[in-house]
Amino acid sequence: MAKAYSLQEVAQHNSASSCWIIIDNKVYDVTDFLPEHPGGEKIILKYAGRDATAVYEPIHPEDALNKFLPLEKHLGSLDSSGAQELKEEQDSRRKTQDEIRVERARAGKPPINQILSLQDMENAAEQVLPYKSWAFYRSASDDEITYNENRRAFSRFFFHPRVLRPISRVDTCTTILGFNSSLPIFVSAASLAKLGHPLGELNITRGAGRTGIIQMVSHYSSVSREELVAARLPSQPLFFQLYPDRDRSITASVIREVDKMGFNAICLTVDAPLNGNRERDLKAPFELEEQERVVQEIQGGSKLSGEMQERTEDEDNKLVEGELELLGTSSGLRTTADLDMSWVETIPLIRKNTNLPIVLKGIQCVADAIMAAEAGVEGILLSNHGGRQMEYSLPPLEVLYKIRRERPAVFDKLEVYIDGGIHRGTDVLKALCLGARAAGLGRAFHFAQSAYAEAGVIQTVRILQREITLGMRLLGATNVKQLVPEMVERVDWQPLLAKL
Repeated sequence: MAKAYSLQEVAQHNSASSCWIIIDNKVYDVTDFLPEHPGGEKIILKYAGRDATAVYEPIHPEDALNKFLPLEKHLGSLDSSGAQELKEEQDSRRKTQDEIRVERARAGKPPINQILSLQDMENAAEQVLPYKSWAFYRSASDDEITYNENRRAFSRFFFHPRVLRPISRVDTCTTILGFNSSLPIFVSAASLAKLGHPLGELNITRGAGRTGIIQMVSHYSSVSREELVAARLPSQPLFFQLYPDRDRSITASVIREVDKMGFNAICLTVDAPLNGNRERDLKAPFELEEQERVVQEIQGGSKLSGEMQERTEDEDNKLVEGELELLGTSSGLRTTADLDMSWVETIPLIRKNTNLPIVLKGIQCVADAIMAAEAGVEGILLSNHGGRQMEYSLPPLEVLYKIRRERPAVFDKLEVYIDGGIHRGTDVLKALCLGARAAGLGRAFHFAQSAYAEAGVIQTVRILQREITLGMRLLGATNVKQLVPEMVERVDWQPLLAKL
């Protein structure tokens, strides 16, 4: 029978030489795991000898401890008095201002039938998400210029609608890598969905299955791959997004595992060997601390202000000693990333371990699109990671346009997809006219499931279905094959919208 430990016993193991943590009232010895933790040692040591449930559960699949920690390190349970003490401590904890705001927002969010556009859904999510979760989902690199230009790029392309064509019957169906999709869209991989809703990626898998679209599952999904595979419908395709590990035997093992589990494609992410400078995410803890400080100061009056000590220059100097270390929500996920991926080694490594089709996610220029075609992969996803990586990388729609103009033969050799900046069905249609097989959306589905769970995912698909169908009719097209380059024109001017 497993031993029960007191809080006092666990608290004694609070160092790198003996590190225990509590998760969901169970005690684990993670001492030997510290050097192997993908997020590094520091985050674990911060909770050494203490309860880490609140920070662990939103970003880890349920099977993570069983998969990565030997059974002999599963020490046992917290004793009843310790579990009760933690419960009382949690129940008596003063709610933060952000938690109070979220509770009010969730109670007053609009009915889902009033969500008529993806922007409506995003606005709802911003209100109901914890600030730190919102900052992580919404963050982009540096000054977020690339993020904004991804969306603005669609405003530079205008349609040439065709008229006097029968449009009573419209077929929005297509295939992606040979798999049927009810719409020319798919879920582009985005991590840590449980930060927005307890069911996380399960909401997306179930919603995608019910609406007939394809989901690309993030390598860093906060729900286990086994759970997602079990939740999908019998004929529902799932693609797997791969982040290679610097230990290539681990990469090979992951590839074989997802192949055996029944995933239908490998989407190799090539634009994010390390995280971009996502300052909105990095600043979130500071913003929350300041929010609490201001409220406490107001509640405590001048007394609290008098107690606050001004930092000295010496103290500020100490804060910047050594290397500048910036830790965002997902920074710990990529500490073992392969920084030496290459055309000559990485793609053959995947081919060696699976016969699944390969898509390169993160192509950002014509030259690499050509190299991908020469490498024999089945598809490329034109993407700059939603503006989260290299600032001033071209909007994917502009890259698509350049490929169409400069190297149209690429479209004959592989399938081309696009993500980034898509907010309307007309955005999808512009991409299809220029040769894209389908358009992916990442943040949109995180926002949807955060605000309305599975129903939000379905509503997002239905919004796009309505907009795509309407747009095709007004363009004079009744199936996706009729969407051709002659239907769009890039303009060098942009409309000036007068302020009303």
